[in-house]
Amino acid sequence: MDMHISPSIIMRIKEFGESDLIVTFFTRDHGRIKGVAKGARRSRRRFSNSLDLFCLSDVEYSLKSNGDIHFLHSSKLIKPFPGIRSDFSALSLASYMIELTEILFPQNIVEKRMFELLKNCFVLLSQGERMDCLRIFFETKAMSLGGYAVSLDKCCHCKRIYSGAGRAVFIPDRGGISCLKCERESEYSIGLEPEAVNILKTLQSESDGSPSEILQLDMKIINKIRHLLKLHIDYRIGRKIKSAEYLDW
Repeated sequence: MDMHISPSIIMRIKEFGESDLIVTFFTRDHGRIKGVAKGARRSRRRFSNSLDLFCLSDVEYSLKSNGDIHFLHSSKLIKPFPGIRSDFSALSLASYMIELTEILFPQNIVEKRMFELLKNCFVLLSQGERMDCLRIFFETKAMSLGGYAVSLDKCCHCKRIYSGAGRAVFIPDRGGISCLKCERESEYSIGLEPEAVNILKTLQSESDGSPSEILQLDMKIINKIRHLLKLHIDYRIGRKIKSAEYLDW
């Protein structure tokens, strides 16, 4: 078995036997991993306060050549993100981010940009960043990294290039926008102002960006983007995200 040490976000923990833990953690170097931490509930030296939910820790682990369960040997706390635990809404949003990450990235799929996105969003969430904007920021980038970016360059019907100047209509089953000649606006096919389309393009770009970009928008546009992302995620994921039930918006 090869030994590795990676910065990791603790996603799930479950008691196993008398003193062990089953830990699911998202690593920068090997993606999402599930492993057994032997004696973790008794050892203060090897796993001291570093396997708590949502923590960022340096985890020492070994990868088995076969099977899904690996082994954790030790871990060291980097950031505990206390602001997440002190507020129920922040806790709910962090749980939602974890669940969406699990859906988009199966075990052992490596995506370092997704690790950085999750880590940076936890930093902002713990610091008290406005949560509605942070959710939009995370959802847009996570879906794009997971291969489900919203197509914004041209009409999904007639293929006319979108110039960025006029209104467009989002079509969930196409995963993209349509011009007003090809589609009419409705509750399901929502109309988008140019500002909304352009901010989505910016958020889906490879640059890290910031949730502060969304704060510049009118609340009506923010709500449109939020509605679009809900339709997009529901259609592409094809199942309910359980933790979304606990979010306030």
